[in-house]
Amino acid sequence: MASIAGALARIKDDVGPFLSEASILAACREAGHRWRERELGPVATLHLFVLQVLNFNTAMTHLRHLAGRAVQAPAFCRARMRLPLGVLAALLRESASAGATTTPGAPPPAAAAGLWCGLRALLVDGSSTIAPDTPPNQEAFGQPAGCKPGCGFPVPKVLGLFDAFTGLVVELLTFPLYTHEQSKVWMLHPLLSRGDVLVGDRGFCSFWHLAMLRAREVMGVFRMHQLQIVDFRPHRKAAGQVGKKRRKGRPRSRFVRRLGKWDQVVEWARPKGRPAWMTPGQYRAMPGTLLVRELRYRIAANGQRTVCVTVATTLLDPAAYPKEKVAELYGIRWRVERHFAELKTTLRMRKVKSRTEAGVRKELLVYALVYNLVHAAMCRAASRQRVTPDRVSFVDALRWLVSAARPDDARPRPDLLINPHRPGRHEPRAVKDLQDSYTKMAHPRNELRAAMKKQAKPA
Repeated sequence: MASIAGALARIKDDVGPFLSEASILAACREAGHRWRERELGPVATLHLFVLQVLNFNTAMTHLRHLAGRAVQAPAFCRARMRLPLGVLAALLRESASAGATTTPGAPPPAAAAGLWCGLRALLVDGSSTIAPDTPPNQEAFGQPAGCKPGCGFPVPKVLGLFDAFTGLVVELLTFPLYTHEQSKVWMLHPLLSRGDVLVGDRGFCSFWHLAMLRAREVMGVFRMHQLQIVDFRPHRKAAGQVGKKRRKGRPRSRFVRRLGKWDQVVEWARPKGRPAWMTPGQYRAMPGTLLVRELRYRIAANGQRTVCVTVATTLLDPAAYPKEKVAELYGIRWRVERHFAELKTTLRMRKVKSRTEAGVRKELLVYALVYNLVHAAMCRAASRQRVTPDRVSFVDALRWLVSAARPDDARPRPDLLINPHRPGRHEPRAVKDLQDSYTKMAHPRNELRAAMKKQAKPA
């Protein structure tokens, strides 16, 4: 497998030793995986897996050209099945740490941009992908309710945790389609450290989530849920402080103090009833009340669909965390949409190929692993070219990694393309491409075949 090591030579310096043989074998031993020495052991299998996804999830028959030797598709499939899911998850977390450590020697402007007000910021969001229509995938993930049996595809739900500065994937979890992110986001909390700040959309904004983060001394910044009533009038009455006839339209939170225009601290009370996803132990650990800062700001730029944004956060100190800074931090949240676009569109994770539940989960983790390879190269280029990592072109970094490389190539690294900074640029929410104009399947394929046979005239 010497040619595989040569193909991965460019990656080696960017992400450290996490793809080395010693690192992979250590992850296998830590996961309790036992194997015997064979041609497609854990190291060769993972290298081939990464090579396949790095080349846009190419066909297995193409791997022999990339590896420089014959690779039998059935043998490679069995080798992928033997690879434990825990090994890939451990290597993904290691790649996030290795990619983040490429910036300590960066120039001061780039290094300082890695923190927000002295805190590490992380982004959380959910998305989905499409899996082959097989019985194991249907049972594990399910398909949209509007699709008839045999006419739709299983849709795995994906929950990702990203570093706000480097864009690296810290964790990627997979669930059935009809799983709300709120019920699973607590599984990401052990990866957060004291003093971190987690940023997400309104789907993650609730008393339960903010209280669980507060218990870990982790801050949260989330857009206010659409059902939450917010009133910025000073000393206004809450719904529980007035009679039943006057409660309609009043907020359930209790006013505490005013910090400025559209900026206040309120007290949220614990809702009645335990959510179905919460264990009794978690429910008993919840506090009775929680101090939350509510703030609202306007977006003056033309072309924005949203004009006013209301944010709920546990960053209560207006001096350390001014309103303008919090608004800027929530604006960074939209980068996670671009990260998912890089995964699903550029790397083509929108449709995976594995026909089993375990295979789908492994394939998604390898996609995240390859994504981290690209972003680690972007971080190294950003340090060298004195810009922030979000300005470096993901597509150009991917092309550079995919292009042929010789292990003994001593030429200096090329400068990657830097995207221009265009904060006021907006495009209409419309699609010009009309290529996908085929008739959509409304009946299972076997029924359509039978109908075609009936319509066929005998010779």
